[in-house]
Amino acid sequence: MVLLGAFASLRPEELAELRRRSVDLDECSLRVTQASPELTNGRRVTGDPKTRAGKRTSTCPTSCSRSCGAPFRRSTFGRKWRKARTKVGMPDNFRFYDLRHTGNTLAADTGAKLKDLMVRADQSSERAQLIHQHSTVTHQRRLAQGTQPALKASKRGGRY
Repeated sequence: MVLLGAFASLRPEELAELRRRSVDLDECSLRVTQASPELTNGRRVTGDPKTRAGKRTSTCPTSCSRSCGAPFRRSTFGRKWRKARTKVGMPDNFRFYDLRHTGNTLAADTGAKLKDLMVRADQSSERAQLIHQHSTVTHQRRLAQGTQPALKASKRGGRY
């Protein structure tokens, strides 16, 4: 779930409704057709994804795989998430949902277009997409290195 939350940009309620028929191992893709958020009273509400664009096919890196089992419950998953988060040294305030931010930021760093990122993460507006991606130090360094030719040209008296 962690890999799919980050690298396929799926919401927890979308992950809850994935079934074997949703997974195409040959294409490394997942068909999202339903979502199943769990209400605070423990009741599941299964239906369409959050937005109209939510019914989509999400492509994953080939190293992602999903083991099958019973549908997760928020309470059980929460305990397992906190334990795993502590084990790898993540901050206590890092939520599972924050993996969408991680995945969107990694996808953006590949040079993806805004529309591609919006489709991948089921975002209906540019504003929503920008909330889910962040600038990283690594990417800032890459951008700075990309300005080297302009700096060298200006030192030689050229204009840029």
